Amino acid sequence: MTSRPVRIGLQLQPQHADYQTIRRTAAEAEELGVDVLFNWDHFYPLYGEPEGAHFECWTMLAAWAEQTSRVEIGALVTCNSYRNPELLADMARTVDHISDGRLILGIGSGWFEKDYQEYGYEFGTAGGRLDKLAEDLPRIESRFGKLNPAPTRKIPVLIGGGGEKKTLRLVARHADIWHSFGDAETLERKTGILRQHCADVGRDPGEIEISTGVRGKPADSGPELLNLGASLFTVGVGGPDYNLDELREWVVWRDAVNG
Repeated sequence: MTSRPVRIGLQLQPQHADYQTIRRTAAEAEELGVDVLFNWDHFYPLYGEPEGAHFECWTMLAAWAEQTSRVEIGALVTCNSYRNPELLADMARTVDHISDGRLILGIGSGWFEKDYQEYGYEFGTAGGRLDKLAEDLPRIESRFGKLNPAPTRKIPVLIGGGGEKKTLRLVARHADIWHSFGDAETLERKTGILRQHCADVGRDPGEIEISTGVRGKPADSGPELLNLGASLFTVGVGGPDYNLDELREWVVWRDAVNG
């Protein structure tokens, strides 16, 4: 994988907090110098009180597009099951314009069964949801080419997940960024598999930025993950009190690495 500047993301999880707190934290993160501000696409909290306070993903991204001025914004990740792919492309193009070209389209096949049950979506199987994502990504790409006005740029597509047969093949075909989970050993194995998928479809793996979720101090995992090709490191925080101390350490580490 090619060498890239280190970037730091914050996944500002829209759970257990009022919106004023979310807005303040987004502003603080931008002031701290993060490169990407993510939320997530769920309808209920993923941890803590299961019926706790929670807000919707894409309406929030539109607000962030107006509120912020420098950071890239996106979902980590959008659930493909919740919106028609042509509609999702139009939503993404709209937020792209509102933000003056700062949207990342993070997308995955979905997994949180409660979201599906409560909002009336068919849960199906993990394989079926991945097959649907494979069908929908070309539809999203096609719609981008038909919209008037067109997106301000080639909207970067981030695909999240580590499935070695289906997900990483989709990454090789469609993604500008691959978001991975797990430790260094897992990342090393899966990047090897991704390289093979890229070879199979004639894609330069160096075109794909490797993103990873991190926790703890940068010195504990950052150098090893960086050595394996990761360049976008994302810290996750949940409400009601968003503690950005860990994020600050990763921003300092990024600046030291990038020189």
